Amino acid sequence: MADRLAPYRAKRSAARTPEPVPGEGPLPRGADDTFVIQEHHARALHWDFRLEHGGVLVSWAVPKGLPTDPHRNRLAVHTEDHPLEYARFAGTIPAGEYGGGTVTIWDRGTYDCETWTDDEVKVVLHGQRAHGRYALIRTRGDQWLMHLMDAGAPDRQALPALVRPMLATPGELPAPARDADYGYEFKWDGVRAVAYAEGGRVRLVSRNDLDVTAAYPELRSLGEALGPVAAVFDGEIVAFDAAGRVSFGALQPRMHLRDAAAVRAAAARTPVTYVLFDLLFLDGQDTTGLPYRRRRELLESLGLRGPHWDAPPHTEGGGPDLLAAAREQRLEGVVAKLLDSAYLPGRRSRDWIKVKNVRTQEVVVGGWRPGKGNRADTIGSLLLGIPEGRSLRYVGQVGTGFTRAALAELLGQLRRRSRATSPFDPPPPAREAAEAHWTTPNLVGEVMFTEWTRDDRLRHPSWRGLRPDKSPREVVRE
Repeated sequence: MADRLAPYRAKRSAARTPEPVPGEGPLPRGADDTFVIQEHHARALHWDFRLEHGGVLVSWAVPKGLPTDPHRNRLAVHTEDHPLEYARFAGTIPAGEYGGGTVTIWDRGTYDCETWTDDEVKVVLHGQRAHGRYALIRTRGDQWLMHLMDAGAPDRQALPALVRPMLATPGELPAPARDADYGYEFKWDGVRAVAYAEGGRVRLVSRNDLDVTAAYPELRSLGEALGPVAAVFDGEIVAFDAAGRVSFGALQPRMHLRDAAAVRAAAARTPVTYVLFDLLFLDGQDTTGLPYRRRRELLESLGLRGPHWDAPPHTEGGGPDLLAAAREQRLEGVVAKLLDSAYLPGRRSRDWIKVKNVRTQEVVVGGWRPGKGNRADTIGSLLLGIPEGRSLRYVGQVGTGFTRAALAELLGQLRRRSRATSPFDPPPPAREAAEAHWTTPNLVGEVMFTEWTRDDRLRHPSWRGLRPDKSPREVVRE
């Protein structure tokens, strides 16, 4: 009979790898009822699914882990048979060796076999983490599909495709008598993003439903850190300045890049961090209906501290102290969240209150005026508005806070949006509209300002940057 372990031995040397490498000889016979799933951090993260059969572990590499949804199959690549001793192997295979990387046992247990042919295997798993009926179906060559037939848990849900972030309402700190009813977090000055993690991969989606994963390659390893965990997180992508402070200005150049080489270079110069502050889904369960306090407990239980991600702690009560700490650290402010509140996807709610140290306002750009002097060849000021019903209400202009690079980027974008008539209703005063170039109002930016004037204009606004993560319909007066 053919030596079923010959291909396995040919790829390994017992002198160079801690893996079991048995010699030639008769195969041991067991009960053909053991399975093991090993998490394998090799050149690419994958899971090795192995079934004891005929004295060996018949093996498949499953790049995204076992399927969790009966309607979404997973690729499984048939690999060489492994010795039965491999069912207990965990360790590090040296770099340069076949399969070099770290192997851990994700789950092991017993299985019942329903079907076993050259093209189809059906089993029922009895493990601590994996349980239910699965089918492996050959498609061609070593390519198989793994299908979940019956998870044995009817309330288990598939990872949602889209969860829109819940929004806070501007306001002041809760009254002292209600301080203990709230949890408090720092307000991070970055780009809001919902992260979808499954099968060792992560996908990042902005507030306006754009996939921004490719723009932040350093965050991909968050998926590997989570391993087989299927989860949806709410968080903020932030960057830091040379002094180590959170800086929206430092993040701005990262928000507009599309070329892959430019993205990699920017990531090396100015890496970002994903700050996680809420958990919306975890391993088959929608958690949005749980109280905020419980969602935070679950989030913190995942131990998410990494080179480019963090889940900073929150406080229960103590809002004034955290706001003072935010001022000291030059952060934007704090968010107060009712401890017993559910997560309301896509809704703005008084259950969350954002309390700012500085006044900022999102605005829609409706036009621009040419500059003078050393800015004669570019923009002098932007004409700004805020949507009001079906109209765009004029709220003033901003001419400070720009870098030369920002002006060049803006000028190109505005020229591509050129139009003949003013988008504002009612139109701006004639003296402020003099020499104006009008643009289609679909570009969102953000300004800092001191206060609103009596005629609803921004006083002393300063440009902070474009907000490609937001759409005009989301802009409201703060």
